[in-house]
Amino acid sequence: MSHKIQMQQLISTPAVGFDQPFEMLDACHDRVDRTLILLQRLVAHIDSEGHDASSRSAANDVLRYFDLAAPHHHLDEERHVFPPLIASGKPEWVRAVNTLLKDHAELHQLWAELRPVIRTWTCTEPAPDPVSEQMRQTVKAYCDRYSEHKLLEDGTVYPAARGLIPGSEALQVMGAEMRERRQHTPALSSR
Repeated sequence: MSHKIQMQQLISTPAVGFDQPFEMLDACHDRVDRTLILLQRLVAHIDSEGHDASSRSAANDVLRYFDLAAPHHHLDEERHVFPPLIASGKPEWVRAVNTLLKDHAELHQLWAELRPVIRTWTCTEPAPDPVSEQMRQTVKAYCDRYSEHKLLEDGTVYPAARGLIPGSEALQVMGAEMRERRQHTPALSSR
């Protein structure tokens, strides 16, 4: 099986509808995991094979996910999941939300460092540079931060929020807003 096929298989995600917003958030976490694995495999591929069509395709997939889907996911959490936990006043939940908000800012900053290099990996001319040690460290920090972040969400925040969001009508509103936000997403730019 070629590297390209292996890389592309990591991106596919089972379909989940917006009528089940927490299941959608869980599916986003699955996709984050697969895209982080793809990013790590991309670095390994460039080290062993150099830049080629497979690495360019994988770099485009990583860019697309972390430029478009990940920011929507963070916004979904900030608008729908975190507010009821803050409103509860429960210290454990408030601390968890504050940690996650700080994580969102740190993840955004790390992505701002990674993005320009990954963007060059999508190009054929001029040939991109090999992976630098600083890039390796930033990729590791990004993957580690996301993994820790998701553990807190999956273990504490999502279960608590599920119990605080009242009934199917509130979930329908949440899902509709998540859908609407994604329908107004601009195409991936060459920023």
